[in-house]
This record gives sequence, C-alpha cells and structure tokens, in this order.
Amino acid sequence: MKRIPIYLLAGMLLGPIPAVAAELGSDVAGLLAYAREHNPELAAMRHEADAALQRVQPAGALPDPVLRAELMDVTNQGTDQPPSLWPSEVGGTRYLLMQSVPWFGKRGLQREVAEAQAQQADGQVAATWTELATRIKTGYASYYYLSGSERLARQTLELLATLEQIAQTRYAHGLGAQQDVIRVQVEQTGLRAELLELENERHHQQSWLNGLLSRPAMAELAEPSQLRRLPAAAQLDYSFLEQKLRARNPQLQIAEAQIQSAEKSRDLVQLNRYPGFTLGVAPTQSGSSVKSWDLMVEFNIPLQQESRRSQEREAESLLAASGARKEALLNQTLAELSESLYGLETARRTESLAATRLLPQSELTYQSALAGYETGRVEFAMLIEAQRQILKAKQQLLKAQVDAQLRLAEIERLLGEEL
Repeated sequence: MKRIPIYLLAGMLLGPIPAVAAELGSDVAGLLAYAREHNPELAAMRHEADAALQRVQPAGALPDPVLRAELMDVTNQGTDQPPSLWPSEVGGTRYLLMQSVPWFGKRGLQREVAEAQAQQADGQVAATWTELATRIKTGYASYYYLSGSERLARQTLELLATLEQIAQTRYAHGLGAQQDVIRVQVEQTGLRAELLELENERHHQQSWLNGLLSRPAMAELAEPSQLRRLPAAAQLDYSFLEQKLRARNPQLQIAEAQIQSAEKSRDLVQLNRYPGFTLGVAPTQSGSSVKSWDLMVEFNIPLQQESRRSQEREAESLLAASGARKEALLNQTLAELSESLYGLETARRTESLAATRLLPQSELTYQSALAGYETGRVEFAMLIEAQRQILKAKQQLLKAQVDAQLRLAEIERLLGEEL
C-alpha cells in the first residue's frame, strides 16, 4: 500500500493553513497588530521599562549591613603559643556588625524618584508605539495611494487603447488624420513610463513597511484593499480632543513624570542638610566565649552647607526647566492638533467636491467629446484633454482620501490613542 506523505496527512487532519502572510497588508489593522508583536525597537523599550520598574524596590531599601572581624593579639603577647588566625586561639576577637540608616524620609523619596523614572519609561514605551503606529498608518496610506494610482494608470491605458482603435478606424476610412493615431500612442507610452515609476515607488514603500514590521525587505504584502473609516464630526471637536490630548499624549506624560522626578529630587537634596547614621553592635570573643558587648553610633556631619545650597538651587532650576518644557510641549502639540484638524476637514471637503462635482463633470465632458469626435465635430486633441481631466479628477479624489488618512494618523499620534 502506498504511504501518504506526512505533510499531506497533516494537511488533511488540520485543514488548510490560513494564508496569513498573503493577507498581511490588506488593511492597516493587520499591520499594526503584527508590528506590536514583532517590532524590535518596541520590544527594547518594553524591556527598558521593565528594568526601570525593577529599580523601584532597591531605591527605597536599606543598604546591606557590614560585618567586620578584628583578630587582636594574634601573637598571644609573645608567649610560647604560636601565632594563630583562629578566633578562639588569639588574644581576642571583636566582631562589628554595622547598618547605615539614612535620615528620616530619604528612603521614601528615593523610591518615589525611581517610581517617577519608571513612569517616564512607561511613557517612552507609549511614545515609541505611537510613533511606530503613525509611521505604519502613513506608510500604508502611501502604499494605498501608489496602488490606487497604478490601477488608475492601467484603466486609463485601457481607455487609450479604445481611443486608438477609434482613431485607427476613422483614419482607415479617411475620416481622421494619422496624427490622431500617433498622438494616442504617444499618450500610451508616456503613461506606461509613469506606471513603471509608480511600480518602483510602490516597491520602495513595501520595503519600508516591511522594515517597520521587522520582516524581510523583499517579503510580499497583500494588495491594500481599504482605508480606515474616518471619525464622525462629533469626535473631531477641538475642545473634546484638547482634553484627550492633555490626558493621554505620551510626550506630555513623560514631561509630567519628569516634573515629578524633579520635585522628589529637590526634596531629597534638601534632606542632605541632615546627617545619616550608622548603627553597630560589637561582641568581643575571648577564647571560645563572648565576654563583652559594645554598641556604636556613627553619623556624618553636614558642614559643607554652601555646597548643599548650590545643589538645592540646581534642583530648583531643573524643576523649573521641566515645568517650562512641558508648557512649551503642550503649546506645540495643541497647535499641531489645530492644524491637523483643519487639514482633515479640508481633505474631506476636497474629496466630496471631487466625487460629486469634478469627476461627474469630467466624465460628461469626455462622453461629449467622444461623440463629437466620432461625428467629426470635435478635434482629437479635445478628446485627449477630456480623458486627461478624468484621470486628474480620479487622482485628486484618491489624493484627498489619502490626505485625510495622513491627517487622522497625525491626530491620533497627538492623542496617543485611536479615534
């Protein structure tokens, strides 16, 4: 009996394997999901955030204690007993266990500084993802535009091929000029050259997207099928979006965490005015037993007050700088939000104008010019110009759709979330 190959058997048992790789690229949601799992830059930021989180607990912990052992009179006062390093065979052994204790509140502030730094790291993760998502969204929009432009070019080539047949038929019957045939052939050649350029740009865009996804540069992406749905007008109210921006913008979150860190660092520097302590207990061994116990306390004397005042002024300046930096960032992001909102509305209006007015008018002009040319009442140049107007209107419609997607991606970058 003929054996069934193992891969065919697995296929019959498991069913067809989904063509995930072939479908990747059909929409932007799939690209974003893939990038979230595979992008190495994002993974690095996550690891760094985890590392910052692990520094919180040690920041507020006591330093390790110190144990010291002192062997006294290892020569046993010059007696016949030979020198020894064994604690019970020397004149005496003193053990000293010491623990450093910072001034009250220092450990808590150190932990809070580390927590603020961990929040900054979390903000960096969010900012990295937001920037990566924005690049993917804009890259996909460009990929869609180039793919759509290719389709328009091929459709126009088919239209020109039809016009060439009409021109050749009229020329064969003595109703048209040979120049009309040559003119439409020139148009086709120019459009084919433009199509080659579009294919080249589309390949570059596909390689760039693969780089963002951490895939091989030559890996195939599916044909882009659709753009994202634009938010409703109610979701694009400036006041509403301003509130979301203030609350969710990753860069503002990082700036706020920097302010918190600077505040805690300033409070920590101010506590340097007070001494830190070292406490110790010291049992002394004589022979094989402990005969005495000593206690000790040690503290540093903060005499260099001028140096500490300089450190405090430095901390105050850094805190003021963090606040000013956040204010400048907020002003910049609000201005960018206003610009992107207006750009999105302009793109919407342009799309509507192209779809409802420009494209229908161009098609009517073309049909009229075609009918006039077939009856000899219109020159061929007018027919070619009418065909160009249709292509231009379709390109303008496609460009307006893509511009709206680019503006939407920029708004979502500023908000730190999708609408």
